[in-house]
Order: sequence, then structure tokens, then C-alpha cells
Amino acid sequence: MRGYLFGLGAFGSGVSWVYISMHDFGGAGMLEASLLTGLFSGFWAIFPALVGYLSVKINPVNKAAVRILLMPLIWIFVEYLRGYWVFNGFPWLHIAYSQLETPLAGYIPVLGVYGTGFIAALTASITVEVFCVIKWSDILLLLNASRGVGVNVKPVFPLSLGDGFIDAGRLKSPLQLIMVLVALWGMGGLLRNISWTYEIGHPIRVSMIQGNIAQDQKWRPENKINTLLKYKRMTEEHWDSNIVIWPETAIPAYLEQVKDAFLTPLSNDAKLHNTDLIISVPVQETSPKKNFNAVITLGNEEGIYRKTHLLPFGEYLPLQPLSGFVLNKINIRLGNFTPGALNQPLLKAGGYPFITLICYEDVFGDLSIRGLPDAAYLVNVTNDGWFGNSIEPHQHMQMARMRAMETGRFLLRATNTGMTGIVSPKGEIINQAPLFQETALTGTIIPMGGMTPYAKWGDKPVIWAMVILLLGLMGWGKRCRPG
Repeated sequence: MRGYLFGLGAFGSGVSWVYISMHDFGGAGMLEASLLTGLFSGFWAIFPALVGYLSVKINPVNKAAVRILLMPLIWIFVEYLRGYWVFNGFPWLHIAYSQLETPLAGYIPVLGVYGTGFIAALTASITVEVFCVIKWSDILLLLNASRGVGVNVKPVFPLSLGDGFIDAGRLKSPLQLIMVLVALWGMGGLLRNISWTYEIGHPIRVSMIQGNIAQDQKWRPENKINTLLKYKRMTEEHWDSNIVIWPETAIPAYLEQVKDAFLTPLSNDAKLHNTDLIISVPVQETSPKKNFNAVITLGNEEGIYRKTHLLPFGEYLPLQPLSGFVLNKINIRLGNFTPGALNQPLLKAGGYPFITLICYEDVFGDLSIRGLPDAAYLVNVTNDGWFGNSIEPHQHMQMARMRAMETGRFLLRATNTGMTGIVSPKGEIINQAPLFQETALTGTIIPMGGMTPYAKWGDKPVIWAMVILLLGLMGWGKRCRPG
């Protein structure tokens, strides 16, 4: 129950933007949007509840060493389950994203989101244990003793819950736990100073177009021509850039509808100015009929990437036919896209291959390392206009920053309404456009080579190591069980 209530608070506040998407742009009424948002938060709250349940049921004995490690392990396993397997994955609010500005960020290029999350959870577990062990009255007695006040008083500390008391002079367990924390955070700080990748070329000048087209206006047929002309005009103002990037589905029409009359002349102009264009446009294939969310490159290098990891309840509907029936009843129409192949060749712009991440794909670490070490930088095109002026664009940028840190690559992020930005291999935002403003963000990046440890290994070694540790704890606990 505690886990579930925690989950309701965490997801009820952390994904409250679902209401904006459904009510403001999805066509649902206030009651329907509120009900669906509540159901959405209530469903994901099951996972913290599962952590609480398993942490009690799996722990065979109330041993401090087991207790300290068990809950962080289970927490990360449940995050992994939620982040990869349930409804195609929903890794929102993973705890590792809270550590981008702390010393623990040094673990990100080595252990990724789940390894770093485990260390963050272990930090919390150790801290709780220390506070349970040490009583504040005893801390005050020690402080007084260190100043020569009341030195004849010998405080006693509980070694751990249920373990009795020992003399303060022989107290080792809390000090050892604190030393573990210092070592973990100190190592993270040292790792932050390591550069796992290296420069392989000259700086590349890039421009990212933020059209700031309102979501409720974007797909209106009468606005299509003006939208195309806006992006064309803003691109022509930046022919001095090596690369120009448009946000997700910047073109409100299928590729075949605009290819000959609009995109081909634009590509020819790009060649004349030695500029490569990265443009997002939906693609429709007729035999058989399939729709793809895609990115194309125009100019000197032409290619296409079809999005592989689709957004559930946005680009496709799981739990069919129930979900489709319910959403149709409340007048919410969603996309019907097909995932692209997993082994697509890398697109190329500015003379280098890059990893393409469309919208939701930038929240999955395994997608950003697919294609390394050949890729020299990352490109993420997205449209967070669905969520208005909420916390969602900020959360999304936070997760995108971790992809740059995991790969040791610059990340170029082009959005419709914000947050458009350039992220360094260390996860720092070098330059960022303001929200809800029509602008073109220009800057430079450096093509990078080499592989971080995480890019070499991915998530599986971390998950398997935790599986072995969990089984070992369970086996040791059974041996220690009385009788």
C-alpha cells in the first residue's frame, strides 16, 4: 500500500501532462481526460507497489546486509520491467535521471541508466539504514564528548534494526556504511573527469529550425502551404550551416505528396550551398498499406530512416480491440503507424553518419548505441507540442541528455515548440532555444569517435550482475534463517 501510494504521487504529478495531451489536443472532454489520466497514473503506480511487496516477500531474514541491497535491486528490476517490456516500455521517471548534475553522473557512460539508478537507490537504502542505526541523542552525546563536555557519558548505538546495541567505541557498521557512500560518490566524481570518446574531425556548423506551430493548427489542410513556406524560408536563412534539421513531422503531409513539387527543388538548393538537410516527414506505402514516422536526408547525402520504437497509445494502440473501442467512444483519434526494420543503415549528414532518434526513441539507451561506433553524433527530432507548457518537455530533454552521456556523442535535438538544443558528450546543454518561440538555433558540434563502456556492453551485463547478486542474497538469507 505504501508503494502504491508513493506511485500515485510520483506518477500523478510526474505524468500529469497526459491530461493536457488528451484534453487540449486529443479531443477528450474534461471528465474523460481526467478519468484516463487517473487510470494511467494508477496503472503505473502498481510498479512501486510491486517493489514494496517483493522487498518484503523475498527477504527471508531481517539481516541488515540483505535489507540494504535487496530493495535497490528489486527497484531497478521493476524499472527495467516497466522501461522495456510493459506496453513497449515506459521508462519515464527512472531515478537515474535525477543524477545528471551529481557525482553519480560519472557512472552513466559506464553503467547506463539502470546501473546508475542502482547506485542512486543503494545510496537511499544505506542512508535510511544509517538513520535507523544512529539515534540523534547519541550523536549529540558524541559531539559533546568531542568538545570535552560529558566525556564520562558512553553513548550506545543500535547496530541495526533488531540487532541489539554495542559500545560506541566499537561501532563499525554505521561508519562502514558511510565509508561505502563516500567511496561510491567519490568514484562517480572521478569518473566524471574521464573522456571516453575523442574528436575525429573539424567542427560542424548546425542549425535547428523550431517552427513553433501550435499542435491544434499543425494538421489543418488550410495551413499546409504556409507551414512548408515557413520552414523553407527559415532554412534559406541558414545556408551557411553544414546541417539544417527540422523537427518531427515538420511536413504536415505524406512524403509522396510533397516530394516532387517541394522537396526535390529544396534538395537541389541544398546541394548548391553544400548543406545537408535532415527532415522529418510521414511516409505512406500502398502495397501493402503501411504508415511510417520517418526522417529523410536531402542534399549531398540522401537516405531515409523509419522509426522502429513506436509510442503506445500515440502511434499505435496496444490491447486491441479494447483500447480502440474505448478511445473511439470518447472521440480520441490516434496514429496507426508501422515500426521500421531494426537493421536500417545509418543516415549521413555533414560528412558523417549519425544515430537517428525520433521522438520517444531518445528515452531508450539501447537505441542510441545501435550503430556505434560508426556514428559521429546523435540527432533527435521530436514534437512536444502535444503537452503544452507542462513539465514534459523538460523531462524529455533530461532523458535526451543521458543518451549523449551514455554514448559520448554530441546530441542535436530539434523540436517543434521546444526544447530545441545542443547537448555535449558530458550531457551539458551548450545552447537551447526558448519554449514556444519561432527560432533557428545555430551552433557547432565536433564529430566524435570511440566507445564508452556502456556503448560496448549495453544494459544486459548490469542486469545479469544484479540477477546473480539477488540470487546470492536469497541463498545466503535461507542459510541464515533460524531452524
